[in-house]
Amino acid sequence: MDLSDRKKKILRAVIESYIQNAEPVGSKAVAEWAHLNVSSATIRNEMAYLEEHGYLEQPHTSAGRIPSPKGYRLYVNELMEDYKLSIQETQRINEALHLKMKALDRVIDEAGRVVAKLTQYPAFALAAGPERMTIRRFDLLLVEQNAFIAVVMTDSSTVRNKLFRLGEDLTESQLQMLGTLLNTGFTGLTLAELTPELARVAQHATREAYELIEMVVRFAAEVLEDLQKRPVHTAGIANLLEHPEYRSLERAQPLMSYLSDQDMAAFPLSVDPNHATDIVIGPENVADALKDSSVVMASYDMGDGMRGLIGVVGPTRMDYAKISARLAYFARGLSWVINQGGLPVPLPPDQEKEK
Repeated sequence: MDLSDRKKKILRAVIESYIQNAEPVGSKAVAEWAHLNVSSATIRNEMAYLEEHGYLEQPHTSAGRIPSPKGYRLYVNELMEDYKLSIQETQRINEALHLKMKALDRVIDEAGRVVAKLTQYPAFALAAGPERMTIRRFDLLLVEQNAFIAVVMTDSSTVRNKLFRLGEDLTESQLQMLGTLLNTGFTGLTLAELTPELARVAQHATREAYELIEMVVRFAAEVLEDLQKRPVHTAGIANLLEHPEYRSLERAQPLMSYLSDQDMAAFPLSVDPNHATDIVIGPENVADALKDSSVVMASYDMGDGMRGLIGVVGPTRMDYAKISARLAYFARGLSWVINQGGLPVPLPPDQEKEK
C-alpha cells in the first residue's frame, strides 16, 4: 500500500521526534517538526490512519503516538535521509581505529568496545571465516632423531605448527614419505571429510605409518575446528540502562542476559554485500530476546577470504541513519587498517565530493 506524501511526512516527523525525545508524539509536535501548512485536526486524522494501518501505535497512557516496527521499516527503506558524518566524527573514529595489529581475537574484541563507546549501545563483533575451509599443505621438519615439527597451512593462508615427540627414532626419508602421504591424501579436505579419509587410510597403512599419519591429521583437524569457531565479543551491555526503554529491570534483564551469555553466536548474523549496513527491526529478529529491539550490522574485510561483522543492539527508537553511517564508516576503517595498515581512512565517495 502506497502512502501519500503528506502521510509519509507525518510518519517521518513522528519517528524522528520520537528518536530524539523518547516521548509519544502529538499532532502539535508533528506540525512543528514537519512544517505542514494544515490544521491539527487534519494531522490527527492522518495519524489515526497511520495507526489503523499499523505504522503507528498509541500507548494507553498518552494521546500521542509512537512508531511501530512496520513504521520503522518504511522509514529505514524509504524515508530516512543519509546521515553525513561531521569532520569531528570522522576524526573520532579514525582515532579509535589506531588499533595495534595484535592477535585477531584481541582486535575484534577491541573493535566491539570502541563501537559501544561511539554509539552508546551494546556492541558485538565477530569473525566469520569461509564456509568451506581446508588444509592446503603439510610441511614436516625433523628437529631431533625422535622429534619433528608439523606445519599446517589452510586455504586461507593460516599457518599453525606443533612439535611431536616419538618413542622411537625417525629418519629423514621416512618423514619425507609421511609428508608425501599427507599432501596426497589429506589436502583439500574439510574438517568433516578428514575423519572418513583417515578411516580409509587405516585399512591400508601399516600400524607404524598410520600412527604418524593420525597424529598429524588430528592436529590438522584441531586447527580447522579452532578456525571455524566464531566467538562473539560483546561490549557496553550496561549502555542499555541509559535508554528509557530498558530502565525497567524486568525488560532489560532478558536482553542483557542474552548478550552476556554469548547467545548471539547462534543468531544468524550476516550483511547483504550490496549494502553498507543491514538493519533488523524488532519482530524481524528470530531470537525472542531481540523481538523488542533492533540490530544494525556492518561487515569488514579481514583479508584471506575472511569477513568480520560488527554491530549494535538497541531500542527500535535508535537513530538508524546516524548509527548506520558511523558503523559503516568504522567497518570501512577497520578493513582499511587490517589490509592497508594505515590511516586516515578515506571518506565515502559521496562525501569526498562535498569536501
